[in-house]
Amino acid sequence: MERPEVVLVLNTGGGTVTGYGLAAAQLTRIRDAGIKLTICVEQVAASGGYMMACVADRLVASPFAVLGSIGVISEVPNLYERLKKEGIEFQTITAGKFKRTLTPTKKIEKADVEKSTRDIEDVLTLFKGFVKSQRPGLDIDDVATGETWFGEDAMNKGLCDALQTTDDVLLQLLSDGKEIFS
Repeated sequence: MERPEVVLVLNTGGGTVTGYGLAAAQLTRIRDAGIKLTICVEQVAASGGYMMACVADRLVASPFAVLGSIGVISEVPNLYERLKKEGIEFQTITAGKFKRTLTPTKKIEKADVEKSTRDIEDVLTLFKGFVKSQRPGLDIDDVATGETWFGEDAMNKGLCDALQTTDDVLLQLLSDGKEIFS
């Protein structure tokens, strides 16, 4: 009997590492159950979206889809100086040396920036390791720069396996005699 297949249409620019990491783990369950997983990226699979997409047995992107953005970002606006100027003192009580590092209301200390930098570098290491484990032929140091690539350039980098639209993939499955359910 032929192996069943799931075709998933994916379009996302990413988000939290915890949310997209969970989604990627759930997709690996499909593949681990012996079901072929084809992921079609119509417009974008960036950052966490690429984390999900890379688990596919076959990763297909439309010719102008954007893939990549393997990187990590952390942003926190800081209002400390403005609050101080207005005479507003904000108190935060914590237990644990690094319970709060960079926050909107705390004076930024060098140690806080260093700790936050180490934290996001650790997350990047995990992200790179996950992508590399899913796509072993990928030159991870070449693509884990936070950059994105369109269609053909993404395929040349090894970020996807083919350039086709979702309709092309489905029509090919139909012409191969497959049944399609949605």
